[in-house]
Parts: sequence; structure tokens; C-alpha cells
Amino acid sequence: MEMNMKKSIYFLVVAAVVLCLSAVSCSKYLDKAPDGQISLEEVWGDYDKTLAYINTCYKNLPTKSCQYFFWTRGPVNWCDDSWDGDDLDVNWAGSALLYSGSASASSHPVWSVTGTVENNYWTKYFGSIRNCAMFIKYADPAIIGSEYNRLIAEAKLLRAYYYSELLAWFGCGLPIVEEPYTYTDDFSEVTRASYYEVVKFIIKDCDEAIACSELPFRITTSGEARRMCKALAYAIKSRMILFAASPLYNEGNNYWSEAYTITKQAVDQLRSNGYKLYNTLNQPGTWGAETAHLPNLYAQIYNEYFNQDQAYTDAPADMETIFRLTNGAWDLANVDCIGAICGYKTGTCPSQELVDAYETIDGQPVLNLSKPYNDETHLSPNYNSANTLYDPQNPYANRDPRFYATIYYNGSKRYCTWGTGAAANSFENAGQNAGWRGSRTIATWARWEQNGVIHDQCENIMGWSITGRTYTRTGYYERKFVHPNSDHAVLTLSGADHKDYRFAELLLNYAEAALESGHEDEARSATNEVRARVGMPAIPASVTGNDLRLRIRNERRVEFALEGQRYFDIRRWQNPDGDLSETDHWVTAAYITCHVDAAGKVTGYTYDRHLIKERQCYTNKYLKVAIPLSEVNNMLAVTGENWQNPGW
Repeated sequence: MEMNMKKSIYFLVVAAVVLCLSAVSCSKYLDKAPDGQISLEEVWGDYDKTLAYINTCYKNLPTKSCQYFFWTRGPVNWCDDSWDGDDLDVNWAGSALLYSGSASASSHPVWSVTGTVENNYWTKYFGSIRNCAMFIKYADPAIIGSEYNRLIAEAKLLRAYYYSELLAWFGCGLPIVEEPYTYTDDFSEVTRASYYEVVKFIIKDCDEAIACSELPFRITTSGEARRMCKALAYAIKSRMILFAASPLYNEGNNYWSEAYTITKQAVDQLRSNGYKLYNTLNQPGTWGAETAHLPNLYAQIYNEYFNQDQAYTDAPADMETIFRLTNGAWDLANVDCIGAICGYKTGTCPSQELVDAYETIDGQPVLNLSKPYNDETHLSPNYNSANTLYDPQNPYANRDPRFYATIYYNGSKRYCTWGTGAAANSFENAGQNAGWRGSRTIATWARWEQNGVIHDQCENIMGWSITGRTYTRTGYYERKFVHPNSDHAVLTLSGADHKDYRFAELLLNYAEAALESGHEDEARSATNEVRARVGMPAIPASVTGNDLRLRIRNERRVEFALEGQRYFDIRRWQNPDGDLSETDHWVTAAYITCHVDAAGKVTGYTYDRHLIKERQCYTNKYLKVAIPLSEVNNMLAVTGENWQNPGW
């Protein structure tokens, strides 16, 4: 049902309204009307005020993307996908604190850093959950009229969304707020449901939203952008049942058969309603241009997808994105790409471990996935003996097209207006002054050799260094979310908002659940559908059992690279007594030597690996985020139960 302009504005802007509505649960000010404030009775008795109230249910949706503190990607940098280039310059921010192990229940970097919307999850999300429960209970159908059923469905789906975020971050059982608490309630009676029980409650809310005939399957008008829809309900169910079945959360129970049924239904329902992988190049003049430096059609399509916002129309080009957030994009060329473009900072630096995950074009993994490294520090790769295309001294040739669409590497190119001039030792780009417009070779080497003499000096604006904000920490730069035409002069091409749920995820959720429940053929088929979109060969039927499990997990890593999924995946795959020592303890960089002749002309490169520094956020307690100490103390005093996660 479409809403007129007066109605839809409440969904377009979460603005100051005539109400003083708290986002903190159990506030007595919501239950009576002192001078200058409005009672809830007045809210539910007025159409406009009721719509304003549901804004309080929408307003705490996250933004993700690079909207974590100081324009970083948060969980992307907090796992082995990447290293935060700001770890030294902003040493009080989340990444630096986590790397050094400076986290506690009273100040945890995931939620305690201020100055960003991505914080304070426990309080904000429970506040929104309570507001959803209030709306569901008290919104008056006589006041709302024909929109009542849809708005109730939206409130239930929003509640499911917030619960899913709490489960992902904190990884523990939670109290189920079906009826809203009031300040007069006896909180000593509050109990926590198990992780699985909370997931079942999420599924119940999603199913009730799906059953609402007035709730659209997807949003098709810009006036209703980012409103809840049935496709999102199926996506949330798919993600959360996968989490519930995973080793960290299943409490020894086998939920894979249920996960298979739910994920398969989600894929089937979305497919029947037109959802599919983004597989057509829609702007060849931009992404297919020679200056985009994307080597093939598959890389062009993949990079285009992540740099375009989903359109709300009847027939959009993007039928892969299920739900996108808002305000996630900024001038990424300035804060989250190659620091030399604007001379400011680099941001996300993809790790050598992520680069190792990309197969060669024949579909062979580069490393032995069952034991990718011969040592704990990842300096000794255990190469896949069946791979005949990979050359450690020509490491970026013949790789999965997603590699070229996602990462800038030594020897790749970018065409733009450069805000910095090439340095004296910028052998690849000699003579290019600041303001020069053209293709510059990305030079991430750490040192150079001439006439047998090694100079321990990196390329002076783009090279590998552990200090300096324009440099890379890993030998790589992010390109997945950076528009090919954005640069020092055109920062307005800021990329797209975060694609929070997309059809590729549902396919790989289905693949994982199918494998774990004994449907290997379906698991391969769903995985191969994702691979076919980028021209990668199908995983053959001869790959079975644990080998297939490793391939599916690696597929998730590559497909969702730098999107934040990896942080949660490597945790849920662990046992409760496990840790992250094999993934997050040591993260490495490409350590490259540039060889030049007597005239300063580059003659080649030598590739090696280097440790960045030891991370301390890998022990068992980092599988789950600490619940804020103040909340734990409150509930301990009221219920006598310690709600804190292990180790905190």
C-alpha cells in the first residue's frame, strides 16, 4: 500500500517530533505526561503521533559500511580480512584497542567508542526492541486505519532485526521482549532465553510479518526506501538459523536439518519473486572503460554492483540486494582507499591472508585449505600441490575476477586526479606531480634494490610501511567500494550504501546448511551458482565431505570480502572452548622488493611475506563481545544471575 506524501515523510526522515520519546527501555517518562510532555494515551490517539512513534522503532538501524569510528569498517578490520591503516594514528579507536587487547566489560571497543552511530548496541537495540513491543501492543487500528496491519508487521520485523544484531555481536541468550516492560514491573522475574530460543522468536516475528498480506515482498518506490519487506524477513530467518546451528551457539544440538529447510525456502521464495545475482554490466562506459582497469567483464560487473545503490522501482537493474542501509557511503577515495589519491589516509588494508583465499582461474585454491600455513605466524604458506597456475613470484596473475574487483595490489593501476605528486623513488610513476590526471601504477613495495644494494625505503607515497597514514600496512589497498571515477577532484562519487542482505548470502547460507544436513549435491549447486556469476569453474562432484565444507567456507570469505561477514563467520564456526589463534592472532603483509637498473627503470619485483605485528584479540573471550558491565551489574543485583559472557 502506498502512502501519500504527508504519511511517507515520517519514514523518510527520522527527525525531531513533538514527542520526547526515550530510546532507553523502562523509562517512566513514556508512561505519564508531566508538564511539556505528551502521554502515551495522546500518542496512540493521534495518527501523526503514532507514525512518529514508529520512527523510534526505525531510528536505530545501523549504517555499517565505513561508518564505524573515524570512517573505518569496524568488523572488517577486526578479523583477518584486513588491517586498519589508522591503528597507530588513532590509537584510542576501536581497531588499535582491539589489536592491543585493550578491551574490558566496562569499555569494549566494539560498543564504547563515541563519535559514531555504530556504538552502544546493547542499550540502543534493546531500546528499539521495547519501542517495537510498545507499538505492537498499543497502536490503535481505529486510528491508523488501513495501514495498521502493515505497520504492525514492520514493527515485528524491526524487532527481529535488532535481536539478530544483538545475537551476532554478543552471541548469548537474551530476554525475549514480547510484552513491553514498564518501570513498575518486577525485574527480578526477567530471565534469559537460550540462543536458539531467541532465534525461534526472531523466526516467529518474521513469519508473522510474512503472513501479512499488506506487507510488500520488496520496496518499489523511493518514498518507501528502506521500509521493512517480506524479502528481508526471509533473509533474517536464513542468517539467524545458520547462526543457531553453528558450533559456537548450538549447545551441542543439531539444528542443521531445520536450517536446511529454512534457507532453502528463503532462496526459493526470493527467486520466485525475481531476486537473482547481479550479472549484467549496466554502465559499460564507466566500468568497462580502459581507465577503470578492470581486466574482464566479470570483474567489471562485480565492482559495478558494489558501487551502485539499489533502485526502488518495479524493474531495477539490481535484484540481488535485499536490504540496504543508509548513510554508509562517504568520500571513500579520501578515507578508505589509496591514501595517495587525496593525501589523507588509507583506511582498510586487505590482508595477505585474504589475498591467499582467491583461487586461480582454473578453480584451484592457492593454499591447502585444510592447513593453509605451515607455521602459526602465516609466513610459510602451505601451497595446494594440485595448483599449477599459481606462481609465488608472479602472485597476482590468473586469479578469480573478484580479486581484481576487490583489491589494489602492487602493479595494478588506477586512473584519477592524484592529490599527491610522485616521490623521488616512485620509479613506476616518475614525473607525476600533484594534480596530475592519469593512470598511476600502484606501488606497494617495501624496499628497492639497485646494483646489488638494498635500500630499506618504501615507495614514498604508496609503499608498505607500519607508520604514516597514506601508506598500506599490508601491501594492498581496498577497491571494492570505491567508484572508479572518484578522486582528489571528484569526491562526490562516494560509492554505495552498505548492502546488508543480498541474494548471494542466501545462496551460500543454503549451501552450508545443505552440506551439514547431508544434501551435498544441493550444497555444490548453490555454491556454483555464486561462482558462475564471476566465471569461476564449478566445484566438481568429486569434492565431498570436509573438503566441500572448506570450499564453501572459502567461497563465503571471497564473496563477502571486506563486507563484515568474515568477523562473524570465523566466530560461529568455532567451538565454545575454541579461539581465533589460527585466523586473527597473526596477520601478514606482502613484503616486496622493487628492482631497478642504473637508470632507475623497474626490472622486476621479489615477493615475500612480513608480519605486521601480533594481535591480542584472538583468545577465547573474543569469540563474543562483552556485555556492558553496568548492565551486567544491574541484572546481577536484580536477578542474582551473572549475565556476562565468558572471560569478561
